[in-house]
Formats: sequence, C-alpha cells, structure tokens
Amino acid sequence: MSQPLCVLSIQSEVVRGHVGNSAARFALQRLGLDVWAVPTVLLSNHPGHGRFRGETTSAAAMAALIDGLDGHGWLSRCDGVISGYLGAAEQARVVADAVRRVKTQNPRALYLCDPVFGDDDGAYARPGVAEAMARELVPLSDIVTPNRFELSSLTSKKIDSAADAVAAVRVLGKAETVVTSVPFDGERIGTVAVTRDGTWAVSAPRIDQVPNGSGDLLAALYLAARLAQRDVAAALTAACSAVDGVLRASAGADELRLVAAQAEIVQPTRVLAADAVR
Repeated sequence: MSQPLCVLSIQSEVVRGHVGNSAARFALQRLGLDVWAVPTVLLSNHPGHGRFRGETTSAAAMAALIDGLDGHGWLSRCDGVISGYLGAAEQARVVADAVRRVKTQNPRALYLCDPVFGDDDGAYARPGVAEAMARELVPLSDIVTPNRFELSSLTSKKIDSAADAVAAVRVLGKAETVVTSVPFDGERIGTVAVTRDGTWAVSAPRIDQVPNGSGDLLAALYLAARLAQRDVAAALTAACSAVDGVLRASAGADELRLVAAQAEIVQPTRVLAADAVR
C-alpha cells in the first residue's frame, strides 16, 4: 500500500467543535491524507461561545514537538504544511523554522499560510500576531488564504468587490492567493483565487447563521486539492463546493456539522464552478 500524502498542520485546537486543527484534521483525513497536528492553543471551545478554558501553547513546547518529529527524520515525509491561528507572536518563528526544515528535506512540499487574525468585526488575535504573520510567514508561503479583512489589513486596500480583491492581491505580490468572504453582486459571497497566470472566482448565495471554522476548512481542502495535483480552478471548485455543502448542512448550528456532512467533503452535492475573471 502506498504512503498517503502527509500534512503538518499548525493551528488552534479545541476540545469541542470544528475550528483550526479540529476542522482541518478530520477533513484531510476524510480525503485520505495523513495529518500531524501541532496546537498553537488548546481550548475547551471556540471563544465565540463565551466562557472557555485552556491556554496558549508556548513557543518552546511547539518547537519541542516539531523537534521530536524531526529527530526521527519524519519531516521529510511531509508533502505540505498549513498554518492558521497563532496564540502568540513568538510562535511565528517556530512555524517559519518548521516550514524551512520541511522544505529543506522535501523541496516539493507546499506551504499554505492562512493568516487568521480577524474578520469583518475586526482583529481578534493578540497584539503583534498579525505583524508577525506578515513578517515571518506570508513571505515564506507558496499559497496564502486571507479573508477579506485580513487581505485589506495586509495591503491597506479597501475590498468591496472581486475586482478590489484582485487589486489588493497584486499589491500583496504572492504567486498564489485565495481570498475568502469577498462580496459579490446581490446576496452572493465568494472566493477569488489569483495567480500570475490568471484569476478565478466562485460565488454562492449567502448562508445565514454560519458557524465558525469555514475558513479553516476551506484552506485545508484547497491545500489537499493542490497536493493532489489539481490546477487552481479545479482546486477552487473542489474546496468551495465542499465547504458550501458543509455550511448548508450547518446553518443555524452552533458548530460546523462536519461529521454529519462528511460526504460533502468527498463528493459535494452542489458543484460551484470556478469562472475565469478578466
């Protein structure tokens, strides 16, 4: 039996619910990938629910976990690295070091940076985290997946449309950027992928009362598709269609119904085509 693709996932971890690693791990495993998850925080639940318990993982503890993997030579097996929410600015250097180690041992490995630090309600990461991501992680990334607020913060550009998102991505200057939560005409919201070769967009009707974690899920699914050698348009279609299916099943719930809607991850019931944007 051939070895499955392997992803090192460095994100938040919650005991209950599906955000960060708790969203990415299950989705990637459902697609047949092996996932090694390093927690940046370990919490009882998403802070959006109010009362929670837990703590931020120290940078030293994160580094020790990665050293443990590297000590066995296992980082050479990583086909991809994904990073998301950081609990403290100093964690960015640990993530950057892990990415460099993986790429040294496997130059074909892809690094997806999901700069999770805020949304339309404003920044929610601790002070210094956004700046550390912009300084340490975004420059290292092969793929970056900001939402509209994060891209606007990284580029100082206002984003009210797909055209605005494309213009901001050009300022960011990365080879492959996927922007989520982009407003489209009417009651539609979408995702825009921009590379040096072209631009593609997927949109769908807005879904009310969406639980947290959809961005974490989309980033993981997009990376999985790219690791499976799908082109950008096909990867965008696969990731957005799966997330759309999970969100439709989760509307009104307090958490993503990821387990109940797991079939959507593998075979979405509604395929959202990625259209080229000129």
